Amino acid sequence: MTYEQYEQEVQRHLTEKRFYHSQCVAQEAARLAQQYGADVEKARLAGILHDIMKDTPPEQQLKILQDSGILLTKTQRHNRKLWHALAGAAYLQQTLQVKDGDIVEAVRCHTSGKKDMSLLEKVLFVADYISADREYPGVERMRQAAYRSLEEAIVEGVLFTVQELMGQRLPVAAESVEAYNDALLILEDRGE
Repeated sequence: MTYEQYEQEVQRHLTEKRFYHSQCVAQEAARLAQQYGADVEKARLAGILHDIMKDTPPEQQLKILQDSGILLTKTQRHNRKLWHALAGAAYLQQTLQVKDGDIVEAVRCHTSGKKDMSLLEKVLFVADYISADREYPGVERMRQAAYRSLEEAIVEGVLFTVQELMGQRLPVAAESVEAYNDALLILEDRGE
């Protein structure tokens, strides 16, 4: 499939607002990839695809996960905000036949992050926080951090998400804590 065909497929699944967000993330991911030396086209494609299951009802997301043999951890079962990334990755592989494992894995971890993220995974993770459509307190600071260091933006992003989750009394994914720790240690090793 071409990028445009993937984009049309994504549009079929999302509200107009969510589709616009996906387009913004694709643009931001391409810019970050250019800055940090990641594959720009892969980043752009991961950006447009990342939320393909976001507007799908939770029961259908869960069915995709079950049909794919994906076993949710206890934390994942209790935090539905994590489901769309996992279901999206499964949908990309099984229904859209996306063969590029780098793109699939970037989509899979774009919400929680994970330990030892690849450059593409970091690019998508950060692009989702700072895309042009985002308007939350501190987004400008996050945008500035992203263009200084992906790791700095990851630390800020995970802090933001953890505070939001704890405010809603939702469990925090262990993968998010691992992503935070990895980024923090990288910054420490660089003396930042």
